[in-house]
Amino acid sequence: MTTFQEARAFLLEHRTDYETAVRGFRWPDPVPFNWALDWFDAELARDPKSRDRAALWIVDAGRDEQTKLSFAALSRRSNQVANFLRAQGLKRGDHLLLLLGNVVPLWETMLGAMKLGVVVIPATTLLTADELRDRLDRGRARAVVAAQDQVAKFAGLGTDDLVRIVVGARPPPPGWLAYEQAAEEPETFTPDGPTKAEDPMLLYFTSGTTAKPKLVRHSQRSYPVGHLSTMYWIGLQPGDIHLNISSPGWAKHAWSCFFAPWNAGATIFVVNQPRFDAKGLLSTIERCRVTTLCAPPTVWRMFIQEDLASFKVALREACGAGEPLNPEVIDQVRVAWGLTIRDGYGQTETTALAGNPPGQKVKIGSMGRPLPGYKIQISDADGHPAREGEVTLMLGADRPAGLMQGYQGDDGKLSGVDGELYRSGDVVFADEDGYLTFVGRSDDVFKSSDYRISPFELESVLLEHELVAEAAVVPSPDPIRLAIPKAFVLLVSGAAPSPQTALSIFRHLNARLSPFKRVRRIELVAELPKTISGKIRRVHLRRLERDNDRDDPLRGREYREEDFPELQKLRTES
Repeated sequence: MTTFQEARAFLLEHRTDYETAVRGFRWPDPVPFNWALDWFDAELARDPKSRDRAALWIVDAGRDEQTKLSFAALSRRSNQVANFLRAQGLKRGDHLLLLLGNVVPLWETMLGAMKLGVVVIPATTLLTADELRDRLDRGRARAVVAAQDQVAKFAGLGTDDLVRIVVGARPPPPGWLAYEQAAEEPETFTPDGPTKAEDPMLLYFTSGTTAKPKLVRHSQRSYPVGHLSTMYWIGLQPGDIHLNISSPGWAKHAWSCFFAPWNAGATIFVVNQPRFDAKGLLSTIERCRVTTLCAPPTVWRMFIQEDLASFKVALREACGAGEPLNPEVIDQVRVAWGLTIRDGYGQTETTALAGNPPGQKVKIGSMGRPLPGYKIQISDADGHPAREGEVTLMLGADRPAGLMQGYQGDDGKLSGVDGELYRSGDVVFADEDGYLTFVGRSDDVFKSSDYRISPFELESVLLEHELVAEAAVVPSPDPIRLAIPKAFVLLVSGAAPSPQTALSIFRHLNARLSPFKRVRRIELVAELPKTISGKIRRVHLRRLERDNDRDDPLRGREYREEDFPELQKLRTES
């Protein structure tokens, strides 16, 4: 039998020996195990080597303040939160929507809910009221813990039967409980029984090609235990100070701002800035002696615009995730700091399943090789092994611990992991050494500033405009965001392809979409490319944008957000 502690120790011992790690690693057995109680509390918060070490370090650059909490302190405080939630009637299996930024209560609530057996639905604070209603309804939320500035979104949503807890509002608004009351609860917590490996723990909404985002369910085993692979890829060690630049509500935040660093016994380091400032962030990384850094390519591209060599950082490991980095970015960081940015790959549905771990040869443009515990097959359209094809995971006896339980439907049933294989939807090319290079999404989802964008979702909103007959959304190259959403729009008969029409469509979109999803360019066209069966050929439009081909007969007139002064305020705020 392999325990969590044994599997962790094996990966730490072989952190730079890829072949040995892949050959010898075994996932811990699926036995009753509550990561928050049996690892965080029992080990990190009690071991003399780690209990007084900072578990969480938050620097608030806007107010020039910082907060440090040890493993022992977070253990006690999350016990109080677990007791507080229990006092409100919450029990094992209930669902809680978490709507917070990078503040201490986010980590306390995650730990407390895990101890209690409450299923957490992390959500971004950028959600609109309509998106929030969808999360509450399909997520079957019984409670919410929200920041004070989120309270107004709940007006008119019919949430009177919801246990509503607000952070930072004393006294709380009518119908809400003050989160700060948790500090009055006992500092010890007694669970109501053992936690099963298959007990649900997390529900994540993720973009797809259906009308609504998919709902991904993870268990008490899949993310806590599964992120041993993420710990290995990043190269985390006990005592590290780890900064991951990611927003709460997205799976990458749980990857590297929660499970992976605490699996290693490292400090989670967070920098809150009123507005992203690359120079200020680099100064903080230098001053606070951050040792490991993971950032999306958008941030790395902003970093190299500064004089990197002037920042005397203590970084040992540097990672990127989301999409491949440009060679020039990697080269500039290597010259300035002597570090090679190592790419990695995974999904909301998984933990890190491929990557370039420390000590291995890095092939520029490749996202690395399968990580310990993951057996990957590259499959063609018929499911046969191929050099280029879809990333496919073996199930059955080879099923990785880090794979989701499945997509949860409106009826509560799971799908997506039936049979012998899990098909990721991501297409890659495998070279002769087993290194994987990302090719694209089989369902046209793309990344913008590290956010996953679903064309279908944006197109659905476009079609609600009275002048839009058809629409296709594709990524348009952008030097900072990698790509931005662009819409090719066919207007209804009689509508003028004018600036006024474009402005009207922009206003319509901005009123209904979160800032990270906002369409930044609109091209009004007379025809959309289609297959014989009538389906829009997004691949053709993507190629036009990628190649900047302005001579194609399908091209129309392009309008950009920045063409309209009245949209500038919205643009600068996002």
